[in-house]
Amino acid sequence: MAEGKKHRILYDDECWMCTFQMRLLTWLDWCNVARLVPASNPDCLKLAPGLTREGLMEAIHCVKTDGTVLRGARALRFIGMRMPLFVPVALFLWFPGVIWVAEWIYGCVSRNRHLLSRVFGCKGACAIVPQRERDGELTTKPAEK
Repeated sequence: MAEGKKHRILYDDECWMCTFQMRLLTWLDWCNVARLVPASNPDCLKLAPGLTREGLMEAIHCVKTDGTVLRGARALRFIGMRMPLFVPVALFLWFPGVIWVAEWIYGCVSRNRHLLSRVFGCKGACAIVPQRERDGELTTKPAEK
């Protein structure tokens, strides 16, 4: 898939939990439909006009190839439909009412992600799960906190 035809996933690369999840996502992306763009990338906010740094830090965002921006659980549902191993979860999110519950849970996790990163040991997990190296994608390491 051509580089310009890939969906862009914008995420907080200063969060160990976010980085761990994105590293897993690189391994699930068998069809190479997405490109990760860390928040520290200067071009990150240019990809989603109207998105602020504060808004970016609240949730994962997916910039579709047509320029539409999805956030949180809706972004995960969208990108999940394009990754074979993630399709069952994404399909579940299409059941009536499930996306609202998923957004609420996502918001709770997002607000507490730095604490959850320490509790679940995401920093250590990042050490054993390398990011899959792909052309045009930066490998990131969260800042020490």
